[in-house]
Amino acid sequence: TNIGSILASVNPYKPIPGLYSVDAIELYRQHRLGELPPHIFATANECYCCLWKRHDSQCVLISGESGAGKTESTKLLLKFLSAMSQTSLGAPVSEKSTHVEEAILES
Repeated sequence: TNIGSILASVNPYKPIPGLYSVDAIELYRQHRLGELPPHIFATANECYCCLWKRHDSQCVLISGESGAGKTESTKLLLKFLSAMSQTSLGAPVSEKSTHVEEAILES
């Protein structure tokens, strides 16, 4: 659920098909925060929009207990931001991976 720009999420401890797909990235990049159901891509899109449209610095705090999914959430956030940066360079969202993205995600 969202509480303003705060996303409260629960680790489902199992894969949910399509939840973090390229189609989901495309869907959430076309909508503002609150227009679609709560999702980490909605939060990432809000950060991206604030960064580039308002020129505001952004910070994302991901918190939780051990095993809550903090690392996976960070990877998903970076996946979305990487896809958005590729889109702004004219590459289609379907080109999911770049050397920069791979280096960041491996770190």
